[in-house]
Amino acid sequence: MKTTSPAERDIQAVKATGRDTRTAILRRSIRANVPLRKTFVQAPRGAASRHGPLSEFVTGRDLRGLKAYLLIVAACSNGSGADGWSTRHDSAVWARMMDIDRTATDQAARTGAWRTLRRLQDRNLITCTRSGTQITVTLLREDGHGDPYERPLGQTDEDLYLQIPSTFWTKGYDEVVDLPALALLLVVLREKNWSKFPAEKAPQWYGWSSDTHERGLKKLLELGLVERRPEFKQAPLAPSGFTLAYQYQRTTAMRPRKPRKQAAQPTGSTGKTASSNDTKKLAAAAARPGR
Repeated sequence: MKTTSPAERDIQAVKATGRDTRTAILRRSIRANVPLRKTFVQAPRGAASRHGPLSEFVTGRDLRGLKAYLLIVAACSNGSGADGWSTRHDSAVWARMMDIDRTATDQAARTGAWRTLRRLQDRNLITCTRSGTQITVTLLREDGHGDPYERPLGQTDEDLYLQIPSTFWTKGYDEVVDLPALALLLVVLREKNWSKFPAEKAPQWYGWSSDTHERGLKKLLELGLVERRPEFKQAPLAPSGFTLAYQYQRTTAMRPRKPRKQAAQPTGSTGKTASSNDTKKLAAAAARPGR
């Protein structure tokens, strides 16, 4: 039986966990909510296919890659730091933020992190480079076309975005969702409150099976991340005389957080802050329905 020395126990007591690492990344990026263009989930109306890049993660069963990508968006999309839309960490940090270190040796975890990032690069969502043990990741636009990233402002259909509250990571919800649940969470966050998400439309609208769709919604209900209500409609030709469908919305746990208040910066004689109007525009754009 393997014994643990007092020094090893002391190290384990203070060593950062995956959640600690993810929380530190979010704090450094100063994000209450993480913006994600809706085109990642579903292409705009009129496109040859409505499937967004999200469908590749679902059909490829790449939960690790999807979680990693969302965290990269959280880390890079602020763009206010010296690295712009990029972030750089040691490969061990990348492995820990993906929780790979929990089940692998140090070298295997580092390799696993690099392979995950390369999959995201192959999907034209990021670029990644290595220098020694350091890995630099640069964000690209969420539609998977490989274009440079720009902060979404919601002024066109292709620029509309949803918001993921930082508590998704800091409260550990990311640790309990499975792949169908995470995909459906993004679907629900993409739409206005009390929308319907018919499973039979999932293959056409999103690119995954009806069964995956139903399992995702069920898991979200179990976790308390969404809530639903029935909608009854009269149907004279139906055997029961009515039809039943369910409407869903995010719960309080997944609603956007108010950003921290910052010191006002006067602009001209009006005395208004330079960011107040921009903040209102961003909030309005995020609230606009997609589908």
